[in-house]
Amino acid sequence: MKIFLVDDSVVFLQRLKRMLADVKEIQVIGETGNAYQAPDMILKQKPDVVILDIHLLNGSGIDVLQSLKKAKPAPAVIVLTNYPYPQYRQKCLEAGADFFFVKSTEFEQVVPALKQLIQRARNSVARPLTE
Repeated sequence: MKIFLVDDSVVFLQRLKRMLADVKEIQVIGETGNAYQAPDMILKQKPDVVILDIHLLNGSGIDVLQSLKKAKPAPAVIVLTNYPYPQYRQKCLEAGADFFFVKSTEFEQVVPALKQLIQRARNSVARPLTE
């Protein structure tokens, strides 16, 4: 599964990449911290999943999310942020986020979420044809 990371913290990106390196089915194919550049970079790389922060350089991750979900096919999006406020969670889920996690308390939930997305992709491919 191809993953694109969007976060403006280099330290956090390194931590996230170390965690993802332990999952053999995952390949990080790109990263940026710039909200303005993110949609074009992501759409060119065509990842299966985007891990996205809300607070970014030059803009909002929510705007990036809304832009990505207009693409066909749209990648799955995991919002991973330091902003645990219910209104952000609601806005992200309404905009099409597949998951919303808080960095400080739910960081470890990212890998299980990715494994769920991997399984979902396998199930959609492996469905038998009906006659």
